[in-house]
Amino acid sequence: MALGLCDVSRESFEQILCKQGRGNIAIVVVGGAAESLDAHPGFYKLTLKNRKGFVKMAIRTGASLVPVISFGENDLFTQPRNPPESRLRRYQNAIQKIISFAPVPFFGRRFVLPHQKPINTIVGSPIHVKKRTNPSRRHMNKIHNRYVASLNELFQQNKAKYGIKETTPLIIV
Repeated sequence: MALGLCDVSRESFEQILCKQGRGNIAIVVVGGAAESLDAHPGFYKLTLKNRKGFVKMAIRTGASLVPVISFGENDLFTQPRNPPESRLRRYQNAIQKIISFAPVPFFGRRFVLPHQKPINTIVGSPIHVKKRTNPSRRHMNKIHNRYVASLNELFQQNKAKYGIKETTPLIIV
């Protein structure tokens, strides 16, 4: 909290984004536990389709949304294959429901330490949002779709620069 970190609640967002003065920002890392289970080298899957609370808050406060994507995060650790139908994935999902984060076993020469790989973060153009106290679902979906499209465009434009195959898609679930 001394560093300015806070939970991702509606109240915290409003406090940060509605403070008097300029330059207040809220950074939300979408995905978290759901995405950690699919963090495999060369595989880019984001859990974003049904995550719209950050869009609603941006509209309520008039804050711009800025698409950001990082290349290299999935290369930091080696974890076992865990397709959705596997016993390991079922176990991980069950534990996640109990403790709110996903147990991700990773292995290799360096069990706990990450591989020495660069992480390149690309920041896209802001999507400016007009302030609306009570946004409609249709309007929220429109802004969310713009955000997802911008994120996908950012990925497609930059993946080759960071060693990602041209055929690698950004999967958004």
